[in-house]
Amino acid sequence: MSRKVPYRLYLTEEQMPKQWYNLRADMKEKPDAMLNPATAKPVTFEDLCPVFCDELVKQELDNQTRYFDIPEEVQEYYKVYRPSPLIRAYNLEKALGTPAKIYFKFEGNNTSGSHKLNSAIAQAYYAKKQGLNGLTTETGAGQWGTALSEACAYYQLPLTVFMVKCSYEQKPFRKLVMQTFDAKVIPSPSDTTDIGKKILSEDPLTGGSLGCAISEAVEKAVTTPGYRYVLGSVLNQVLLHQSIVGLESKIAMEILDEYPDIVIGCAGGGSNLGGLIAPFMQDKILGKNNARFIAVEPASCPSLTRGRYAYDFCDTGKVTPLAKMYTLGSGFIPSPNHAGGLRYHGMSPILSKLYHDGYMEAVAVEQNNVFEAATFFAKQESILPAPESAHAIACAIDEALKCKESGEAKTILFGLTGTGYFDMSAYSAYHDGTMTDYLPDDAQLEEGFKSLPKIPGIQE
Repeated sequence: MSRKVPYRLYLTEEQMPKQWYNLRADMKEKPDAMLNPATAKPVTFEDLCPVFCDELVKQELDNQTRYFDIPEEVQEYYKVYRPSPLIRAYNLEKALGTPAKIYFKFEGNNTSGSHKLNSAIAQAYYAKKQGLNGLTTETGAGQWGTALSEACAYYQLPLTVFMVKCSYEQKPFRKLVMQTFDAKVIPSPSDTTDIGKKILSEDPLTGGSLGCAISEAVEKAVTTPGYRYVLGSVLNQVLLHQSIVGLESKIAMEILDEYPDIVIGCAGGGSNLGGLIAPFMQDKILGKNNARFIAVEPASCPSLTRGRYAYDFCDTGKVTPLAKMYTLGSGFIPSPNHAGGLRYHGMSPILSKLYHDGYMEAVAVEQNNVFEAATFFAKQESILPAPESAHAIACAIDEALKCKESGEAKTILFGLTGTGYFDMSAYSAYHDGTMTDYLPDDAQLEEGFKSLPKIPGIQE
């Protein structure tokens, strides 16, 4: 097999992007505005400032600015672990016997083990610049909490992390890494907030969810002087920061004289997928190319493939603004399985709009199939993928096998968002045969949909 294309391509410092790309600026139809739940009117800068950093609110609400300069201080921090490599999966191609060319963007070369640090650095930087006393956040699998812990330690900002209880119990070492970076880690739901106490009173044995943890983190932020809340996915500002992943990928593929026919990413809240596809989706929207985009989600938490496109709260406690997104309902509590950070009831408003308008596809994958793909990939490429990332791998393998059947030599790009070295209990469950494939039935989904808010004149 010819290897004129290197296994790994790293950009030089001069080739690195100096701006983030705001995909909303090129979308023909913008995502619907977030609504203030008290007034049912679009949220304003003043509505969001008590919760988020001022500069992040500006980025959140900006639908027109195409490019935002990356602050020099953030660029300097990025140099600690960026650029991340674009890797040609030669061994995987050979093992599959496919004519497809498979590339993946590997975001695991930092202590957090994932892409999450790209936004964590930016958000901590703006918080420090604003002179805040500290931050609160939530984390599912632990990658976001770890990344923000790193960034806050660098900028000397106190941090409180509400970690989804089932992940807190499954991944004790993630907690220890966060504590190494001086973060305070609390299993959610907890008895440290009013919302946490309410959720526990209704279900004392709950394993929690990202929606629960978000509620607690927001409550803690707004009741602590000088604190703000930051989120690691879903929000427009996060997808903006994560565009660094797609921008690097596109520059690297241009150097190789390549362009993807298919772009694949795992999908939970949308940060990784939104960042990876951003510059390629720009080309599709502007009519320059027509790549396929595939969002891969867990079958146990299928917001795109089985959810409803509706206004919903971003949290279980119903204290956040309302977002128009594909959702299972803020009251939906996902199965405590090993999908980790993909166990969220909703999807980014940007990605939801793109999916709704037909620019993107979505598939749902069962847990055993995910880990089958993960172990196969690890044996070929010598990287142990995070369970979240393995959803994208499973889809990439399926698409490569379709190319084998058809004889088409398509170019596939997927996001390998992080490593799975803190997920060994999940790999153990797969290898010893105790892993189960949980699929919510229609009745269970209907219970979640019952929590969707009624908004007079908008959503009855």
